[in-house]
Amino acid sequence: MPAHWIQATDLRRHYQRGRTVVRALDGVTFGIQKGEFVAVVGASGSGKSTLLNLLAGLDSPTSGFIEVDTRRLGELSRRERAVYRAHRVGMIFQAFNLLPHRTALGNVEMALLFNDTPKRERRGRAREALERLGLGDRLDHRPADLSGGEQQRVAIARAIVKEPELLFADEPTGNLDRDNARAISDLLTELNGRGLTVIMVTHDVDLARAMADRVLRMSYGKIVDELPGRTRREQQP
Repeated sequence: MPAHWIQATDLRRHYQRGRTVVRALDGVTFGIQKGEFVAVVGASGSGKSTLLNLLAGLDSPTSGFIEVDTRRLGELSRRERAVYRAHRVGMIFQAFNLLPHRTALGNVEMALLFNDTPKRERRGRAREALERLGLGDRLDHRPADLSGGEQQRVAIARAIVKEPELLFADEPTGNLDRDNARAISDLLTELNGRGLTVIMVTHDVDLARAMADRVLRMSYGKIVDELPGRTRREQQP
């Protein structure tokens, strides 16, 4: 078995809340191969989103370390972590996090402002990403004029327009109805089938097992179980 592309070792993230120590992560170790789809499941407060923030370089562990492609995130400077997020990482959020005053095209174009994409290329790449997700007729619409499913597709276009190596999805179907949730699930599976490494956080074990290669179940800041996911053959359309 080759070395893991992503390796988390004895990760701990503790917060002081008054006199109480909150152990959001409390000794988490796992590895992920390049091109895998891994889901992290657990109840609210189990540490799922904290783990995602650490993997994305948005937060730092109290102790332990994360290696991505043999490089420890904790040894990167603040600027280097920003470069890591700008070039290698795409993120999808449950709440979409779209800028309300910008159009769909403008929201996606924003993702290219911080990764050295020449100005003349940004609009064309943003348009292409939206058209790829079936939003070619919604380019000039603002978030308030889009359905929940359309807003999530804009958020996904924003995440993938910079062609990241890693896609982090935090409850990407949590605010969607069943049909839109299925469409977004199919899209994430398709992106993974094209080679993108996907790490998804969700509370829905059935959804996780239907989409992912492996499922890590968390409780009280620890990984307490690993469940099998869908086989590669089953993931093929």
